[in-house]
Amino acid sequence: MPLGCGAEATPPPPRAIEPAPRAEARDREREPRRRDADVADPRRIEIPAIGVSAPVIELGLNADKTLEVPKDYGETGWWKGGPEPGERGAAVIAGHVDSKTGPAVFYRLDELRAGDEIRVHRSDGTRALRRRSPRAPPRTRKVYARTGEPTSRLVTCWGDFDAASGHYVDNTIVFADAA
Repeated sequence: MPLGCGAEATPPPPRAIEPAPRAEARDREREPRRRDADVADPRRIEIPAIGVSAPVIELGLNADKTLEVPKDYGETGWWKGGPEPGERGAAVIAGHVDSKTGPAVFYRLDELRAGDEIRVHRSDGTRALRRRSPRAPPRTRKVYARTGEPTSRLVTCWGDFDAASGHYVDNTIVFADAA
Protein backbone atom coordinates (compact mmCIF):
# COMPACT_ATOMS: atom_id res chain seq x y z
CA MET A 1 0.00 0.00 0.00
CA PRO A 2 1.36 3.46 -0.85
CA LEU A 3 2.27 6.26 1.52
CA GLY A 4 1.08 9.85 1.54
CA CYS A 5 -2.02 9.13 -0.55
CA GLY A 6 -5.61 10.15 -0.13
CA ALA A 7 -7.10 12.62 2.29
CA GLU A 8 -6.98 10.17 5.16
CA ALA A 9 -4.42 7.88 6.75
CA THR A 10 -1.53 6.33 4.88
CA PRO A 11 0.33 3.11 5.62
CA PRO A 12 2.80 2.89 8.47
CA PRO A 13 6.47 3.58 7.88
CA PRO A 14 7.80 0.25 6.65
CA ARG A 15 10.92 -1.33 8.05
CA ALA A 16 13.84 -1.52 5.70
CA ILE A 17 15.36 -4.89 4.98
CA GLU A 18 19.09 -4.53 5.49
CA PRO A 19 22.02 -6.93 5.36
CA ALA A 20 23.17 -8.36 8.68
CA PRO A 21 25.19 -5.66 10.45
CA ARG A 22 28.74 -6.14 11.69
CA ALA A 23 29.27 -6.32 15.46
CA GLU A 24 30.18 -2.64 15.88
CA ALA A 25 27.17 -1.54 13.81
CA ARG A 26 24.86 -3.75 15.90
CA ASP A 27 26.15 -2.06 19.07
CA ARG A 28 25.48 1.41 17.62
CA GLU A 29 21.95 0.37 16.64
CA ARG A 30 21.15 -0.52 20.26
CA GLU A 31 21.82 3.08 21.29
CA PRO A 32 18.91 5.51 21.03
CA ARG A 33 18.92 7.61 17.87
CA ARG A 34 20.68 10.90 18.44
CA ARG A 35 19.63 14.02 16.61
CA ASP A 36 22.22 16.33 15.10
CA ALA A 37 21.85 19.22 17.55
CA ASP A 38 22.74 21.97 15.07
CA VAL A 39 19.99 21.28 12.52
CA ALA A 40 16.84 23.40 12.74
CA ASP A 41 13.33 22.32 11.77
CA PRO A 42 12.34 22.56 8.08
CA ARG A 43 9.87 25.35 7.27
CA ARG A 44 9.72 25.64 3.46
CA ILE A 45 10.64 23.59 0.40
CA GLU A 46 11.50 24.97 -3.03
CA ILE A 47 11.94 22.89 -6.17
CA PRO A 48 12.49 25.36 -9.03
CA ALA A 49 12.38 22.75 -11.83
CA ILE A 50 8.73 21.96 -11.08
CA GLY A 51 7.58 25.30 -9.62
CA VAL A 52 7.23 24.19 -5.99
CA SER A 53 7.49 26.71 -3.15
CA ALA A 54 5.53 25.44 -0.17
CA PRO A 55 5.44 25.38 3.62
CA VAL A 56 6.74 22.30 5.44
CA ILE A 57 4.72 21.27 8.49
CA GLU A 58 5.44 18.52 11.02
CA LEU A 59 3.77 15.15 10.48
CA GLY A 60 3.43 12.46 13.09
CA LEU A 61 1.61 9.17 13.13
CA ASN A 62 -2.11 8.59 13.42
CA ALA A 63 -3.47 6.38 16.21
CA ASP A 64 -3.29 3.39 13.85
CA LYS A 65 0.45 4.06 13.26
CA THR A 66 -0.07 5.40 9.73
CA LEU A 67 1.72 8.54 8.57
CA GLU A 68 -0.30 11.73 8.87
CA VAL A 69 -0.72 13.76 5.69
CA PRO A 70 -1.01 17.54 5.36
CA LYS A 71 -4.59 18.76 5.58
CA ASP A 72 -3.81 21.62 3.19
CA TYR A 73 -3.09 20.38 -0.35
CA GLY A 74 -0.61 23.23 -0.87
CA GLU A 75 1.57 22.19 2.09
CA THR A 76 4.19 19.49 2.45
CA GLY A 77 4.94 17.62 5.64
CA TRP A 78 8.12 16.33 7.22
CA TRP A 79 7.87 13.10 9.21
CA LYS A 80 9.06 14.30 12.64
CA GLY A 81 9.83 10.73 13.73
CA GLY A 82 12.80 10.71 11.37
CA PRO A 83 15.77 12.94 10.64
CA GLU A 84 15.34 16.57 9.71
CA PRO A 85 16.66 17.61 6.29
CA GLY A 86 20.40 18.08 6.75
CA GLU A 87 20.73 15.48 9.51
CA ARG A 88 22.30 12.09 8.88
CA GLY A 89 19.62 9.73 7.63
CA ALA A 90 16.66 9.87 5.29
CA ALA A 91 14.41 12.88 5.91
CA VAL A 92 10.93 12.13 4.55
CA ILE A 93 8.81 14.95 3.10
CA ALA A 94 5.34 14.04 1.85
CA GLY A 95 2.83 16.05 -0.17
CA HIS A 96 -0.40 15.49 -2.06
CA VAL A 97 -0.44 14.94 -5.81
CA ASP A 98 -3.93 16.36 -6.28
CA SER A 99 -7.27 17.08 -4.68
CA LYS A 100 -10.88 16.98 -5.83
CA THR A 101 -10.36 20.47 -7.26
CA GLY A 102 -7.11 19.93 -9.19
CA PRO A 103 -3.32 19.57 -8.90
CA ALA A 104 -1.67 19.78 -5.47
CA VAL A 105 1.85 20.65 -4.29
CA PHE A 106 3.66 17.53 -5.60
CA TYR A 107 1.65 17.12 -8.81
CA ARG A 108 4.78 17.41 -10.98
CA LEU A 109 7.14 15.46 -8.67
CA ASP A 110 7.55 12.69 -11.26
CA GLU A 111 9.09 15.26 -13.65
CA LEU A 112 12.21 15.78 -11.50
CA ARG A 113 15.43 14.70 -13.20
CA ALA A 114 18.87 13.80 -11.86
CA GLY A 115 20.62 16.95 -10.68
CA ASP A 116 17.48 19.07 -10.17
CA GLU A 117 17.82 21.27 -7.10
CA ILE A 118 15.69 20.85 -3.97
CA ARG A 119 16.01 23.56 -1.29
CA VAL A 120 14.73 23.06 2.24
CA HIS A 121 14.68 26.28 4.28
CA ARG A 122 14.95 25.87 8.06
CA SER A 123 13.59 27.82 11.01
CA ASP A 124 17.02 29.34 11.79
CA GLY A 125 17.44 30.80 8.28
CA THR A 126 19.81 28.10 7.02
CA ARG A 127 18.92 25.72 4.23
CA ALA A 128 19.63 22.18 3.17
CA LEU A 129 20.45 21.88 -0.51
CA ARG A 130 19.72 18.60 -2.27
CA ARG A 131 19.95 17.28 -5.79
CA ARG A 132 17.73 14.64 -7.32
CA SER A 133 19.66 11.38 -7.27
CA PRO A 134 20.16 9.57 -10.55
CA ARG A 135 18.69 6.39 -9.04
CA ALA A 136 15.39 4.91 -10.09
CA PRO A 137 12.53 5.32 -7.59
CA PRO A 138 12.81 2.64 -4.89
CA ARG A 139 10.22 0.38 -3.40
CA THR A 140 8.29 2.00 -0.55
CA ARG A 141 10.14 0.04 2.16
CA LYS A 142 13.39 1.79 1.18
CA VAL A 143 11.97 5.23 2.01
CA TYR A 144 12.79 4.84 5.70
CA ALA A 145 16.07 2.92 5.27
CA ARG A 146 19.01 4.03 7.39
CA THR A 147 21.65 6.11 5.66
CA GLY A 148 25.01 7.32 6.94
CA GLU A 149 24.76 10.64 5.12
CA PRO A 150 22.04 13.29 5.00
CA THR A 151 19.50 12.34 2.32
CA SER A 152 15.89 13.20 1.61
CA ARG A 153 12.90 11.32 0.25
CA LEU A 154 10.06 13.22 -1.40
CA VAL A 155 6.87 11.18 -1.53
CA THR A 156 3.50 11.60 -3.17
CA CYS A 157 0.83 9.25 -4.42
CA TRP A 158 0.46 8.26 -8.05
CA GLY A 159 -0.86 5.57 -10.35
CA ASP A 160 -4.40 4.29 -10.59
CA PHE A 161 -6.98 5.79 -8.26
CA ASP A 162 -9.02 3.30 -6.24
CA ALA A 163 -12.43 4.96 -5.89
CA ALA A 164 -13.55 2.42 -3.28
CA SER A 165 -10.75 3.34 -0.84
CA GLY A 166 -10.33 6.96 -1.97
CA HIS A 167 -6.58 6.44 -2.43
CA TYR A 168 -4.05 6.02 -5.19
CA VAL A 169 -2.49 2.56 -5.46
CA ASP A 170 1.14 3.63 -5.93
CA ASN A 171 3.70 6.31 -5.06
CA THR A 172 6.20 8.53 -6.74
CA ILE A 173 9.30 8.56 -4.52
CA VAL A 174 12.25 10.84 -5.24
CA PHE A 175 15.63 10.15 -3.63
CA ALA A 176 17.75 13.25 -3.07
CA ASP A 177 21.35 13.54 -1.87
CA ALA A 178 23.38 16.46 -0.51
CA ALA A 179 24.48 18.86 -3.24
